[in-house]
Amino acid sequence: MANLAFSIADKPVAQAELAPPPASLDAVIWHTMEQPAAITAWDLLAQRASEPNPFYESWHLLPSLRALDPKGKVRLLRLEAGGRLTGLMPVRADSGYYGYPAPNLRNWAHANCFLGAPLVESGYEEQFWRSLLSWADNAPGKALFLHLAPLALAGPLYEALRRVLSETDRPAVLVHREERAMLQSALSPDAYFDAAVNAKKRKELRRQSRRLAEEGALAIERETGADGIDGWTDEFLRLEASGWKGRVGSALAADSATASLFTEAIRGAASADKLERLALTLDGRRVAMLATFLSRPGAYSYKTAYAEELARFSPGVLLQRENLQFLARDGIDWCDSCASADHPMIDHLWRERRAIGRYSIVIGGAARRAAFRLLSLAENRGKEPLQP
Repeated sequence: MANLAFSIADKPVAQAELAPPPASLDAVIWHTMEQPAAITAWDLLAQRASEPNPFYESWHLLPSLRALDPKGKVRLLRLEAGGRLTGLMPVRADSGYYGYPAPNLRNWAHANCFLGAPLVESGYEEQFWRSLLSWADNAPGKALFLHLAPLALAGPLYEALRRVLSETDRPAVLVHREERAMLQSALSPDAYFDAAVNAKKRKELRRQSRRLAEEGALAIERETGADGIDGWTDEFLRLEASGWKGRVGSALAADSATASLFTEAIRGAASADKLERLALTLDGRRVAMLATFLSRPGAYSYKTAYAEELARFSPGVLLQRENLQFLARDGIDWCDSCASADHPMIDHLWRERRAIGRYSIVIGGAARRAAFRLLSLAENRGKEPLQP
């Protein structure tokens, strides 16, 4: 169980003079959001969201739910105001908490969902959190607390959550915090590469590129749109399964559900013009591949694979060298690696960091508040409070 904690104790900030219209929140079975009109409203919300989260956009979340929640245990919280959808987040009740028998409500995020922030229209962030907490208070079921993960620990949503927790004097605990690699710089791609990678390593990569070129003709493919997407996706799945993930059974293709999720999500992202496909080819064969979701003003490095029989040439690193072109792309200010903290490859190439955390928040009445205090003490015994 995670062991980091702090209490929210910030002073409230002044409300805007012109508050947004009142909003109402409901929880629906996710299947009801598969209708064309609902998807259109959902997609419009994604365009107006104060923070991007491609993993909760319709083209990714619906395939995820179809593949991983066929019985419909996940509900979609919808905030509506002025006749339009202004907030959306998937939630479910969970009987366990990281291996411990502690029932909780949580935002739904599977292993291939790398951000759990709700989609919320700009200006409705505080209304969304207040409505969510009120809903959890009134309909907790067996849940002892609300758990939110993974959230970015900066930005409008995070700041709004802190204000709401402070204003309502609601106990909350940051139970885990990590930093993952992020690409964000005013430098050109070449200047960034020179600053991030020392001269010895740059020389080694040039040597590896030359050696790989001796094996055949090297080329870079950079594609957007949906042309050829099904063949590209099939090739990615085969390439990933050919390596260590295939051997240990964690490749996307090892499970029909994750293979279906990936195939549908990639197709949906491409159709929505929210996908960049990058590949390193050797004599026309793709030997390193990368799928990146475009969710302006950011981007999210989703999945990568490379031919492990060519590992001595570092094809994955050579591809990431080309991926630095995001620094020169109009409309994209940053790219989240979606990688684990201290990743052995990307952490040495991307120098910026994005703080990601998991929150547990009290809900309900006095009995649940008392239980929450005991759980927090047990979880964080002997550890220093983590400052925000």
